This record gives sequence, structure tokens and C-alpha cells, in this order.
Amino acid sequence: MEDPNPAATSPRRLAVLISGAGTNLQALIDAQNTSSLPNTRIVLVLSNRKNARGLIRASTALPPIPTAYLGLQPFIKSNPGKTREDYDVEVARIVLRAKPDAIVCAGWMHIVSEGFLDVFKGTRVLEGEELLAREVPVINIHPALFGQFDGAHAIERGFEAFQKGEVDELGVMVHRVVKEVDRGEPLIQRRVEVVKGEAIEAYEERLHKVEWEIIVEATRIVLDEVQPPLSSDASS
Repeated sequence: MEDPNPAATSPRRLAVLISGAGTNLQALIDAQNTSSLPNTRIVLVLSNRKNARGLIRASTALPPIPTAYLGLQPFIKSNPGKTREDYDVEVARIVLRAKPDAIVCAGWMHIVSEGFLDVFKGTRVLEGEELLAREVPVINIHPALFGQFDGAHAIERGFEAFQKGEVDELGVMVHRVVKEVDRGEPLIQRRVEVVKGEAIEAYEERLHKVEWEIIVEATRIVLDEVQPPLSSDASS
């Protein structure tokens, strides 16, 4: 008998933005269509670095996950007169065409601009593209507690501050992305044990294991908000 409500069984579609090794991406790949992340399919992995290991993780997954690459400097060089804002809009266009229900920045080493966010809020329509039916959530993993070490090199800065006695605790969070860097509402944040006098590598190992857990948990939270999936009529 034909399902009277195809939206109920359509896979939730996930786009993942990466820049490097893709270990957080791997956690999502391993979790898709399990009890941790049910009825979910990663439909795009996009990198701003051509040699990102995460692209290989995606292309060798079973089944393979579509990938895309767009670097800022090559884009600017091949499009004279274009700006960083134009680049972000082009990234948004690539992601938009994958028809995601949610977007995860999983080690995306590039500040997400307001122009990008406006596309997925549905307040900006790109030329040649359709208006979104509703907002597509964008989330990011950041290796610090909320308000503690915003921006780049948060692990190193946090570890040094702890060893100097400037902070008492460290951790990691997944938050909603807003135009202010690492200032969006935290979906999950978790403290990570750190020991006086230990090597930073030992702390990083513990932190990454926590990251792999909470990136899946937070992704499920935002996908569960999508009822029904925006992509219920998207081709598979």
C-alpha cells in the first residue's frame, strides 16, 4: 500500500561544510540512518580546501556522498571584481541546490557571512533560485564553552589559559550560527577534563571524542525541528 504521507518517510537531508581532516564529518557519516541520527542522509560535503581529507571520507563512504570544492582565493582570481561576499553567496548557491534540511559547519575554517545566512533564513533569494519554503538551520561546532574563546585557535588559547590558571574549566559546544562569530545559541555544550601539566595532545584527544558525540546529538536536535522535511518532495 502506498504511503499516504511521503514526507513522514523522506530522509532528512544534511549538508556538511568542512576544511580539513573531517573527523567530525566521519562521526556524522557513521551516525546517519542509525538510532543516533535516524532517517537522515548526507547529500553534500563542501570544502573550501581542495586537499581536505574530509572530501575523501565523503567520496569513499558507502554509498558515496556528493562533494564540492570552492576555495576563496581561486574564486576571487577567476572572477575579477568579485568579493568575499560574492564567494559566500556562491557557496550558499551550491549548498542550496543540494536542498538540505539542515547545514552543519564541521570544522569549516571560514567565517559564515550574513549574506550566506540570509539565503537560508529565506530573506534573500538568489538569482535563478527558488524562494525557500522555510528557514534552514545552520549549526557549528566550536572547541570552547559559550563566550569563552571565540574565533580561531580556541583549543590552544583555552589550554594555555587553563595552564596559567586564568580559567577553571574548558569544553566544547555546538551552536546555531549567527553573524557574530561563535555567539549563536548553544544547542549543546559539554565540559572536557583538562589536567595541569599535561600535554595539549592529551587534552585534544579527549576533546575530539566529545566533539564526535555532540555534533551528532545537536544535528539530530535541529533535524527533529524540521517537520516535515523541507526536502519531502526533493529527488533522491
